[in-house]
Amino acid sequence: MKRKKASVELFETIRRAYEFGVGSIQGVARKLGVHRRLVREALASAVPAERKQRQRERPVLGPLVAFIDAILVADKQAPRKQRHTAHRIFVRIRQERPECAVAEPSIRRYVRQRKAALGLLARETFVPQSYDWGVEAQVDWYEAYADLDGERQKCQVFTMRSMASGGAFHRAYLHATQQAFLEAHELAFAYFGGVFRRLRYDNLGSAVKRVVRGTRREETQRFIAFRSHWQYEAEFCTPGEGHEKGGVEGEVGTFRRNHWLPVPEAADLAALNAALLVGCRQDEERVPDGHGQAVGVGMAIEREQLLSLAAEGFDLSEVSFPTVDKLGRVKVRTNAYSVPVPTGTVVQVKLAAAALSVWQAGRLVAEHERCYGRYQEVLNLEHYLAVLVRKPGALAGSTPLLQWRQLGRWPASYDLFWQGLIERLGKQAGTKEMIGLLQLGRLQGQQALRRAIEATLALGSHDSAAVRHLLAQPLLERERPAMIELGALAAYERPLLEMGAYDRLLAVAR
Repeated sequence: MKRKKASVELFETIRRAYEFGVGSIQGVARKLGVHRRLVREALASAVPAERKQRQRERPVLGPLVAFIDAILVADKQAPRKQRHTAHRIFVRIRQERPECAVAEPSIRRYVRQRKAALGLLARETFVPQSYDWGVEAQVDWYEAYADLDGERQKCQVFTMRSMASGGAFHRAYLHATQQAFLEAHELAFAYFGGVFRRLRYDNLGSAVKRVVRGTRREETQRFIAFRSHWQYEAEFCTPGEGHEKGGVEGEVGTFRRNHWLPVPEAADLAALNAALLVGCRQDEERVPDGHGQAVGVGMAIEREQLLSLAAEGFDLSEVSFPTVDKLGRVKVRTNAYSVPVPTGTVVQVKLAAAALSVWQAGRLVAEHERCYGRYQEVLNLEHYLAVLVRKPGALAGSTPLLQWRQLGRWPASYDLFWQGLIERLGKQAGTKEMIGLLQLGRLQGQQALRRAIEATLALGSHDSAAVRHLLAQPLLERERPAMIELGALAAYERPLLEMGAYDRLLAVAR
């Protein structure tokens, strides 16, 4: 600013000298000791022109420009909340391009310029606050994407953050159902080692049926029962005022940048959640701004102030009592699930966040992965084996068999062996033999059956008796006795009997 003011004053001096003094450009230049070009600029405008910024060379940053630009361009296609920060890019450079020794401020300046050019800049402000140990945690859902078994899927992620220690728990679900919501609470309580006295929420449908005036809420009955079971207090934010739970909002951003970038890959949801738990543990080593200790140290202190965990968890399942229809299924919500129970039987169904279980007379008779589609059938071929023994012709075109094929539970070796049975025994008898083997697989495990069938095929045989023998072989094996060193039995030797005395006794008896 000082330099600009001096230039303006110099321009004024030049202009006055030209108008009221020397009257020529060369004379003004000689008198004031400046270049004639500067005199012409002053006469053209009273305000000096802005200096052009010279483009400086970047000898260190230069090799990284293409790498950084590729990340930022890819971020334009990534979910908005799963884009790289300058710090995350710097961390990736240290990991993936260790030969480039560049300072983080240089990366920050360049990333800021490129993000502005690409329209990727977004800023938020959070207000720091203070909390007592074990008093409050904040709860929220957020969306994130993951590649599960090679397919990109949108996940609903539950998070609970302690406001005193900064510790947080994250768990992903495919759907943010009430069962998932309550289950994640219990997993979070176990992670923290106790229950917070107060939890702060948005007005999410799993807990709130209706927002009443002010701070009053009409809550769902299951949420009230759950809260009563764990004995904590619930508070809800004003609608549209997300800053009232800014702690968990900031936690979501931090965790997403550190553990959802790049988009994670996992075999299934369980593997993804295992990786998220590892991320939560890693964050315990972090020292948040304004804290004098690591998150894990604060969690250990806070654990002593939390409410004790209940001896038993809350029953999270949604219970219903459907009747088995003529297709061997029960309807739960809009979907149908197979059960190995006679038609017309009333059973108890417990619907959880990820699974469904069917009970009859206190005995578990069937389990399925929960289906979140509408008007779908979830059928297990094992549930129809008893019927198929009487109706073997129904196996080939059955929907349960089709679903097993789609799930990879019916390998090509089964078809090959089944065809061999039909060629040897005929269609009906061969199919009955195959069904009988499937029943053995239900008892001893389908993996064991698959190994036995493939071993039989490898021997060039299509005989079900060979499969049964291979399945039974582990049960027939006996443990071989341990080897005994030569001479170890000498301790058990006894002298031979003298038979002469017995002969004499016989002579006397005669």
